[in-house]
Amino acid sequence: MKTSIIGYPRIGCLRELKFASEKYFRGEITAAELEKTAKEIRSYNLNLQKNSGLDFIPSNDFSFYDGILDTAFLLNAVPERYTSLGLSALDTYFAAARGYQGDKGDVKALAMKKWYNTNYHYMVAEIDDSTEIKLNGTKPFDLFKEALDAGVKTKPVVIGAFTFLKLARYKGTKKAADFVKETAKAYSDLLKKFAELGAEWIQFDEPSLVKDLTAEDIKLFTDLYKAILADKGSVKVIAQTYFGDVRDCYRELCGLDFDGIGLDFYEGKKSLELVEKNGFPKGKVLFAGVVNGKNIWRNNYAKTLNILNTLKKSASEIVISTSCSLLHVPCTLANETKLAENVKKHFSYAEEKLGELAELKTIVSSAAPENTEEFKKNAALHAETREGSNQAVKDKVAALTEKDFVRLPAFAEREKIQKDRFKLPLFPTTTIGSFPQTAEVKSARKQFRNGELSAENYEKFIEQKIAECVALQEEIGLDVLVHGEFERNDMVEYFGECLDGYIFTEKAWVQSYGTRCVKPPVVWGDISRAKPMTVRWSVYAQSLTKKPMKGMLTGPVTILNWSFPREDITLKESAFQIALAIREEVLDLEANGISIIQVDEAALREKLPLRKSDWKEDYLDWAIPAFRYVHSGVKPETQIHTHMCYSEFADIIKEIDDMDADVITFEASRSDLTILDVLKENNFRTEVGPGVYDIHSPRVPSKEEIIEAVRKMKERIPAEKLWINPDCGLKTRGNAETVPSLKNLVAAALEVRK
Repeated sequence: MKTSIIGYPRIGCLRELKFASEKYFRGEITAAELEKTAKEIRSYNLNLQKNSGLDFIPSNDFSFYDGILDTAFLLNAVPERYTSLGLSALDTYFAAARGYQGDKGDVKALAMKKWYNTNYHYMVAEIDDSTEIKLNGTKPFDLFKEALDAGVKTKPVVIGAFTFLKLARYKGTKKAADFVKETAKAYSDLLKKFAELGAEWIQFDEPSLVKDLTAEDIKLFTDLYKAILADKGSVKVIAQTYFGDVRDCYRELCGLDFDGIGLDFYEGKKSLELVEKNGFPKGKVLFAGVVNGKNIWRNNYAKTLNILNTLKKSASEIVISTSCSLLHVPCTLANETKLAENVKKHFSYAEEKLGELAELKTIVSSAAPENTEEFKKNAALHAETREGSNQAVKDKVAALTEKDFVRLPAFAEREKIQKDRFKLPLFPTTTIGSFPQTAEVKSARKQFRNGELSAENYEKFIEQKIAECVALQEEIGLDVLVHGEFERNDMVEYFGECLDGYIFTEKAWVQSYGTRCVKPPVVWGDISRAKPMTVRWSVYAQSLTKKPMKGMLTGPVTILNWSFPREDITLKESAFQIALAIREEVLDLEANGISIIQVDEAALREKLPLRKSDWKEDYLDWAIPAFRYVHSGVKPETQIHTHMCYSEFADIIKEIDDMDADVITFEASRSDLTILDVLKENNFRTEVGPGVYDIHSPRVPSKEEIIEAVRKMKERIPAEKLWINPDCGLKTRGNAETVPSLKNLVAAALEVRK
């Protein structure tokens, strides 16, 4: 069997692309210097994959910001507000990604959403009635030729036509079906161009096929590919799916003129059953996703071999592949110098997964696979028992009953009690939690970690930054304050460091969006709280002001979803273990005089199954209770906030209301506050703060822009239930844009109150 991967991380082993891009944004390097860094990353990745023995090496999996955005530019689906700025091609691209505010104009960025059930965010392509979809860009061809010049014939990777149209946002009267003919021609032209360049295989990524499909969806898919594949010539085309199974369209998928079909046998619950029951078409290659592309644990070769042996009965030619792109795991274990060897041997990052594919190829080609050294070593590894068991935590989770998840009194009574206690003005203003993490803050944290700054001096520094932050908020005039979170490196990693059962990496960076990278902690054993995590800083901050100071926590579901989870216990059990720990912190904050506590569930939707039939039993039945348990023990006068960002909430809005928080803040600015209609239609009970401006863009919103946003809110939500806030934390922004933005926010709230 040959081997393949769907895509590879593009940030560089030490986040070289992130740092180069940010230098470019600041005007410190030229476009040519940025492209030089990008080419070095691509060259390194190419050679690594070639030397690993990988048979199908992808190209065009690199992006300066996002693959969907690249596809929009490739297909001429770029809104005129960006192209009319008169910027260079690269700066036009970045204007769509980040927004632009300068002498050429003032435009917001495209909307951003979560990429299926991952922590990666994609840019939402906009299509209006005047959009002319056609092959316009050259990036995939340029990167294919670049690899060819380096002596490697690659498998170009492009977002598929169906997925591109399904994920796009339609701004006019036309819908996806109205763009079939021109989209099919663009993809057909793409195949012809690749044929001219000598490409043998092309991969079209179609993850949208694993979602619930209507008859209309299936028609859209088949109409597109009947036209695209009608004249594909000598080029072989792979329909690559991932993040689930294709139960709704397996027959149609197999019936089209694809040369290869990629199926996910890790997250695809029914993938194996589909192949066993229906067979696999002769003459087509099955790209079997059996190496998990989303987690960092070593592959279990025995389980993988069983899957491959089963598939052999139906498919005549199988390629061993990853379950999805390796974009979702760190680059290499080589930079993990501090991990203990007994831990490290259980981990597999992107580079190590290339090694696993090579070993699996060796194993399956052997006459006696179980007798190979690679198989035996892997079996011994998986037979080991890892440390980290905590029976007391397991017993607590087992003892939970229904009443533990119910907060009393009911919402309406609490709301009256809290309004009487806080006496906040109409449209109270606040922020989501973090303030800019300046170079000074990052430097002090690094000095402390390296032992160059004592704990005492580091704490004094943090106190100083908190005092400055509180004074700034008082000066700006915000109603509910935060302490700024200067002691935190990351909203999940920080809590992981305070909890027993977690393991931390040095360089395990994963792209979240654009230049934003995260370093997820690893759930190694049973989770428990070793000590108070935030009380010291929240209490100090509250001592500096008479205004309410929010205690800031990350919720159990988000902590779990933004970690690399265990695979030996259920996600439900892990979530409840973390909920036990966060509940202890909530009660400690309350006992120490913190009257408003925000428990962020930014990633609530992230692990929501892609099929609605799996939502309740597989996720919502434990995710919502995990959050409810965190705050069910607080007093009625304590106000519980939560925050959610960059997801589609419409279809789970009732469940979000059922979280029983007192106030929920949403990301809403990039989606033009479309969530407001959903809240109104569902008689949303919880008080709400839809974000009035986008913090992921460097542009500063005007007072008038925010007033207009608040007016839209008032039309759909009772004024007494509305909060005014940015759409997310401010840690990634600088003070230069944060301060004027917040001043405009408060000025807008004051004017609307009148």
